[in-house]
Amino acid sequence: MMTGDKIALRARTEADVPTLHTELYEDVLGRSRGDSRPWRPIPAQHSPFAPGKPDDDDGAAVFSAVELATGELAGEAILWGIDPHNRTGHIGLALRPSFRGRGLGTDIVRTLCEYGFAVRGLQRLGIETLADNEAMRGAALRAGFTQEGQLRRSAWVHGSFLDEVIFGRLAEEWHAGRS
Repeated sequence: MMTGDKIALRARTEADVPTLHTELYEDVLGRSRGDSRPWRPIPAQHSPFAPGKPDDDDGAAVFSAVELATGELAGEAILWGIDPHNRTGHIGLALRPSFRGRGLGTDIVRTLCEYGFAVRGLQRLGIETLADNEAMRGAALRAGFTQEGQLRRSAWVHGSFLDEVIFGRLAEEWHAGRS
């Protein structure tokens, strides 16, 4: 388990799936804004939140995020697109609606940085988010990421093309920020 100031990142369990599926997947607009794949109706028993086998190495480390103050499941956190050759990865997260606005996103990003840089030995982490996602943009900046660019009209989201913003952080920046 990885622990931040406000959250703990732990392995996903079967008990997490119904809540995450209902609150994060069945929200069509929310899911469309957070995933580049098109939303489609999937029953909970085939949920994308279902835990995988521990030996499945598909280039991702998937966590459930638990709020330390309450012990409640707050959402999901993921380090995805892990490239062991180039030592890079990407950060993603989704919070249940009732847990948004508490600073948990920033803590999740910081904790995923510790996992990516200290545990996995990566040299670069990236965050890609919609340009109008102020919460994720703020979390990235507060966690020490640098805005590296903007991709114009690169994301198809529920009937419109939207811009995406690219953030990056290097291992040496993270190490320097810890001292």
